[in-house]
Amino acid sequence: MEIFIDRLNERDAEELFTFECNNRRFFEQTVPSRGDDYYTFETFKNRHRELLKEQEENISYFYLIKNDSGSIVGRINLVDIDNTNGSAHVGYRIGEKYTQRGIANKAVKLLVNTAAELSVNQIHAKTTSNNIASQKVLERNGFIRISINEEKNELSGQKETFIYYCRTI
Repeated sequence: MEIFIDRLNERDAEELFTFECNNRRFFEQTVPSRGDDYYTFETFKNRHRELLKEQEENISYFYLIKNDSGSIVGRINLVDIDNTNGSAHVGYRIGEKYTQRGIANKAVKLLVNTAAELSVNQIHAKTTSNNIASQKVLERNGFIRISINEEKNELSGQKETFIYYCRTI
């Protein structure tokens, strides 16, 4: 499957909300929950506007991963951009029916190439210890494991083990 990444914009809100709702159960198997209120459309629209504002301010860049017919198959983001030292953090999620097709691997590769154009020269990533697929995607794309820490999940209050990665471009 061919994919491309498309910068988030205002007109994406409804389709993205549907994507997030359809994949909530799947995502919450490997990543911390975003909380129940995220899945009400009014709250989602407010968060969407906040993300667009961050993007306008060059604090973060948000992309939708789309297939060749233009449907959303995932998301990938560069967040917490530090323009002083050229670093950012990557996060991504692939919809359940699109997993195991190499989409995450292709999307991370596309984002790494895009990051260089945005003056980002170092990308950090974090994933849970039980998300083996994400660990493989990061390592295939040149990310180096730098540490492992147990932390309290902000939303659930449960302890989780996180693996931290870094990639210099």
